[in-house]
This record gives sequence, C-alpha cells and structure tokens, in this order.
Amino acid sequence: MDAKPQTNRRRAVKTRSRFTLLLTVYFFVALIVPNCVLANTEPYSLWTIECLILMPLGFYMMWSVALRRSGVMIWLAFPFIFFCAFQIVLLYLFGNSVIATDMFTNLLTTNPGEAGELLANIYPSVVLVCVIYLPLLWLAAREIGHRRYISRTARLNIGLTGAALFALGALALWPAYRVSENKHVLRDEIFPINVLYNIGLSGSEFRKTHNFPKTSAGFTYEAERTATAPGREIYVYIIGEAARAMNWQLFGYWRDTNPELSATEGLALFSNVLTQSNTTHKSVPMLLSSVATDQHEELYRRKGLPALFNEAGFETYFISNQSPQGAMIDNLAHDAGEVIYIRSPRHDMQLLEAMQRCVEQSRAQKLFFILHCYGSHFSYHQRYPREFARFRPDDDVAISAQNIGLIRNAYDNSIVYTDHFLAQTIRYLASLRGTSSALLYCADHGEDLLDDARGRFLHASPTTTAYQLYVASLAWFSETYRAHFPGKAEAAAQNGHAPATTHAMFHTMADMASIRGRFIDTGVSLVSPDFDREAPRRYLNDHNEAVPFLKTGLDEHDREVFRKFGIEP
Repeated sequence: MDAKPQTNRRRAVKTRSRFTLLLTVYFFVALIVPNCVLANTEPYSLWTIECLILMPLGFYMMWSVALRRSGVMIWLAFPFIFFCAFQIVLLYLFGNSVIATDMFTNLLTTNPGEAGELLANIYPSVVLVCVIYLPLLWLAAREIGHRRYISRTARLNIGLTGAALFALGALALWPAYRVSENKHVLRDEIFPINVLYNIGLSGSEFRKTHNFPKTSAGFTYEAERTATAPGREIYVYIIGEAARAMNWQLFGYWRDTNPELSATEGLALFSNVLTQSNTTHKSVPMLLSSVATDQHEELYRRKGLPALFNEAGFETYFISNQSPQGAMIDNLAHDAGEVIYIRSPRHDMQLLEAMQRCVEQSRAQKLFFILHCYGSHFSYHQRYPREFARFRPDDDVAISAQNIGLIRNAYDNSIVYTDHFLAQTIRYLASLRGTSSALLYCADHGEDLLDDARGRFLHASPTTTAYQLYVASLAWFSETYRAHFPGKAEAAAQNGHAPATTHAMFHTMADMASIRGRFIDTGVSLVSPDFDREAPRRYLNDHNEAVPFLKTGLDEHDREVFRKFGIEP
C-alpha cells in the first residue's frame, strides 16, 4: 500500500526540476541582451536607460513564470525572441538603433535573392543569434516534452522580483519624459515596445499601399504642354540604386570611376542633392511623385510621373532591373503604358537594350522612359560583368573592417559600370537623328562602406550618415533639345550646386518636357531659373515625419564630410 504514494512523490520531485529554474533564468537573461547593447549605443538619458533595462527585464521575468510550465511560456514568447534576434543582427549591421518601421517593410518587400546575398555576408551575427536563442528554444521544447514545471516558491520569487523591477522602471518614465527632447520615450526608446509600435506603423503603410488604386482613383494632373519640339521627342528618367556621390569621379572622387562620362559633352551635374529617404521602398516612390517631404500622406492619393506623361500625350514605359516589390513603386510604375521587368543576369545595360527595342518598334513621336537600375546594390561584385572589374581584388567577402579594401573595390567597380551604362545610353540618344532628347539621372540613396570608426554599412538604417544622404545626380541634353529649349539647359548649369533633395526630380523631369499642371512646381525644378534656393530641405524619417537633415542622427564627422563637398544639409 505504501509503494504507490512513494512512486508518485518521486515523480513529483522529478517534474519540479531545478533545470527548469535555470532555463527560466536563461530565458530572461537572453532576452535582455539587446537592451543592454542599446543602452550603450544610443544617446539615451540615464532615466531612459533605467526604463530600457528594468521594465523589459521585469516583464520577461513575470512572463516566464505566468504558467507553471516555463517551457510553454518560452515558446509563447517566440515573437519576442525573434525581435531580439533581429535586433542583434541589425546592431551588428548598423552599429546602433532599434528595428525600424522601414526594416519590417524591407523584410517583406526584399526579394529572396537579395536577402540571401546579405545574410551570406553577415554570417557572424546570424551565428551569434543562433547560438544564443536556438538552444533556448530546444531546451524549452525538451521541458515541455518531459512535462517539467517550476516550483511554486521559485515562481513566486521570480514573479515578485520581476514586478518590482518593472515598477522601478515605470517610475523612471516620468523623469525620462521630462528630459527627453522628443517626448516619445516609450514609442521610440524602449525595446521592444518601440518595435511593436513600428510593426503597427508598417502595417498601416501596407494597408495604404494596398488601397492606392482606390484612393488615387480619378486623380488627374490636368497636364498640358507649354512647348514642343518638331519631330520626335524622347525623355529618359534613370533612377539609380545606392550610388553615393562621394565615389563618383565627376564629384571629386580620387579614383577614375567615371572614365566615359568624364569625356561626355553636354552633361549638367547636380552636386548638392540629398535623398529624402535612405530606403528604396520610400525614396523611389518620392522620386516618381510630386509630393513634398512633408506631404507623405498625399503619396497615397496622387499618381506619379507615368500618369503625368500619359496625360501629356506621351507613350510611356517603365523598365526595371529590380523585381516587383508589392510596394508603392509598383503602384506608380503600373500607370505606364508598358511595364518591363528585366530577368537574369540583370546587368543594367539590359535596360538600354530593352529601351532600344521599344524605340525601334514604336511609331510614337513622343516617348517617355523610366529606367530603374540595380546599380550599386549589395552584393556589389554581382552588379557588373567581369570586364568592368577595374579595381581588384573585388572578391565577395564577409562584411568586416579587414575586408574594406575588397568591398570598396567592388563598389567602385559597380560605379564604373553605371558610368558605362549612362554614357552608352547618352550615346544612343545622341545618335538618333532629328530627335530632341533629354536624360535625367538620380540615385535613390547612398551607401555606408565601413567609412570610419562607426563601422556603418549599407543603407536603410534608422539614423543616417552623410554617405547615405549625398546622392549622384546629373542631366544631359541633346544638341537638338538645346536648340529648341536653350533656357532649360542654361538653368541646369546655373543650378549645378543649388541645394536640392530628390523631391526636385519629379518637377525637373516634368519641366524638361515642358509639362504644366496641378502640383507641378517650377520652383523645385533644376532646369528652371525660378528654382528656390532658400527652401528648407527635409528628410522623411522612419515614422514618416519630415525633419531637418541635422535631426536624422548626423554627427560631427558627417558634417565634416558635407563641408568637404560644400554642402550645408
């Protein structure tokens, strides 16, 4: 009679495992790691740091013991584990900042090939998060399988300690808000609360993008042309990718990255252009739209350049070397009469080949082309044929300071190939007899290349750098165009160093084609003598707020870089 109760007691002792207690500690320690790193990388006040550490730590402790079976609670916390892993990878990549709204958008719009290229080159951070979090999930699954649970005493102690820490962190919120400049401590500075807010904002943007056909229905520019050239007219708008002006020979770079354009006549350089956003999914729509930086909501109500040129009587083409993204880029592009997506190997000269075929097959007298490049998108060495490997070695390597020479060589080679593509496009347009043609080029954003002690790389980080903001931009006009519209070419030369943002490109392109209508402003056109040099320049931040460039995270090093190029952001 006594044997059975004794067996049950042994089972009870076995299920109340001390290992479960250690696993619970492992859980909340592993999840607080990103907070500890952010406390050292972000310019937070001491009060905010107290909130940043104590509130999440207290919450994780209470969460871990909300049920007796901690293994179950750990798996229910999988979203938080994912956020922590994602945050660590981004800290490795950018060096600071929380997971931004744009990061979630990038996650959903980046094609698998690009994602694979990036992950293959940041494998140390991927290995690190796997080492930290995969054992945690595996051990939690074992605990669930063995039906082990934490003792009542341990649950009570951990839960009460967590509640006390959370309360202390919450008490620090009041002084944290008092000393905060933007008064958004919880929304912007407490991980993972800020991440949850950013997810909500990202979802809202996707909903607006999805509803664009409805919200823009019936929109019209009421466009008309104020002047035309006899014969055929061809206008080409080229949107570059990740081409920072610092690495262009035309803008003062010490390497010969623009050997062909340097020998091309008729260029007008725009040497003081800053991007409105360091992310493709926001920058390119603004390059295609008339909306100003502080009018972001209007982006979902107005159509873009293809629709404008349609109204003005042009045959329109959108030819892209990037995959469809399911974002606003596609919405604006699909107003073009013909949309073409280039397939592998997706080198940018394929854009010119596609445009040539369209020109030869079309009987229209007025043609408008938008060419969306792959340009200098990472991985750089894959963006050009091997014969354009001017700077060697340029092997595909891991992202690290030890490999900066190879990374820079590959990036500069991609600029050399962009130079070739632009020069050949200009040469083709110049060869068309009796054709008035003009070309406008602007990159969507720049790129970090481990340029300084901050170790910043790529783009799309929540805080910017001079390298991400300063973009290459230029225009070209055929002799026939200059003969018919001399004032526009002259104004372009006069505005060569005028302070502009990528907002100017829509209005410049419209003005080049002498199109007028609603929302078209010659005061923002770089081919107009009316260009407003006193207008303030703004950047669209991660929460879609228009802010001065100096409020985007720039430091003294960035200001020095800008001063070197005669730029006042």
